[in-house]
Amino acid sequence: MLERPAIIAAFRGWNDAGRAASGAVEHLREAWAAEAFASIDPEEFFDFQATRPEVRLVEGETRQIDWPANEILHAKPDGRDVVLLDGVEPNTRWRSFTATIGGLARDLGAERFLSLGAFLADVPHRSPVPLIGSLADPVERDRLGLLPSNYEGPTGITGVVSAALTSDGLRSESLWAAVPHYAPNDDPKAAMALARTAARVLGVSADVSELLAAVDEWEREVDEAVAGNDSLTQYVSELEEAEASEAPTGEEIAAEVERFLRDQRGGKDQP
Repeated sequence: MLERPAIIAAFRGWNDAGRAASGAVEHLREAWAAEAFASIDPEEFFDFQATRPEVRLVEGETRQIDWPANEILHAKPDGRDVVLLDGVEPNTRWRSFTATIGGLARDLGAERFLSLGAFLADVPHRSPVPLIGSLADPVERDRLGLLPSNYEGPTGITGVVSAALTSDGLRSESLWAAVPHYAPNDDPKAAMALARTAARVLGVSADVSELLAAVDEWEREVDEAVAGNDSLTQYVSELEEAEASEAPTGEEIAAEVERFLRDQRGGKDQP
């Protein structure tokens, strides 16, 4: 029986620039040796022509189909019950999907829901990762060095779930990481920042040392990509100079979130 667990959730897709949010949850599930105990059936919530299952070979011979998964796992870092939701943003029936998560939170007696997200922004890759925190306690937000947000605009499944859980009386909060929009591939640096800060929000420890080598390699790869493009070199230099002269405000970062989400929408309404 779990004792008033906290839930940490991330969804691959629209809310997950550089796979930073999903990468953070994947790291936490490994660092905390989390064990899966449930999953959400994808049949009701996915258009398999839009989010296709994947086939892979097991031991080079047997073919296995991997369906879009929303796994629910339990961990107990430092003696505290934590439930991880490692998922994929659904294509359809968002209200029903949200109700499923709300029912899970009620059944578990959860006391807190923390969603993770990431967005593309004009930030230099060598600098500390800017994090936005929509936390209920502004003192806690300031202690963790998080930027505030007054964002309004298109949202993904994280925003829908958080709003619904708040309406149900559950303490529902979010952490968002700013990812350099010019950086190729996944961003382990933002994933590490989200994983470390999520653990601090819950008052537990998380060993992120395994990500350090990946962060170093990622920074080297981005350095090489920047060095091979004169325009990009100048652009990154301007970002670093602007950051050195004045840190971005919460309003400026919120504007970056809004721009990213509107670009992701591509002019089409979200579910």
